[in-house]
Amino acid sequence: MPQPIPYLAFDGNCAEAVRFYERVLGGKLEVLMSGADSPMADQMPKESAHRILHARLVLPDGGVLYAGDAPTHVPYEGIKGVSFTLNYDTTAQAQKVFDALSAGGTVTMAMQPAFWAKTWGMLVDRFGTPWIVNGELLPI
Repeated sequence: MPQPIPYLAFDGNCAEAVRFYERVLGGKLEVLMSGADSPMADQMPKESAHRILHARLVLPDGGVLYAGDAPTHVPYEGIKGVSFTLNYDTTAQAQKVFDALSAGGTVTMAMQPAFWAKTWGMLVDRFGTPWIVNGELLPI
């Protein structure tokens, strides 16, 4: 069965966001294609040429994040109704990533113990992406 791949939408700052995620989460940014760099460049409206059509970040464990900028003619409403969860083997790893992702964002639940993990927390990063970070999952 295919694995679901998150596709994050941004409002003109996709390149900045995926480079940030590459730095914080690790992995390799394999694709970062703007409208001007795409095979459809001659069909792109001038105001959209600089926007990212597709980005692909391959994470260290083999997971993947896709991303792109919303078209300029489509109202951007942000990411709603979903959080992206990261599970780490240690509380130290979880805290490090939580701190990095929350820089310039909003912590909605500080890191704390829970029945499913030695530590966990929630945040919305500076790009509007909601995250849940778990450290040392516990058997439940």
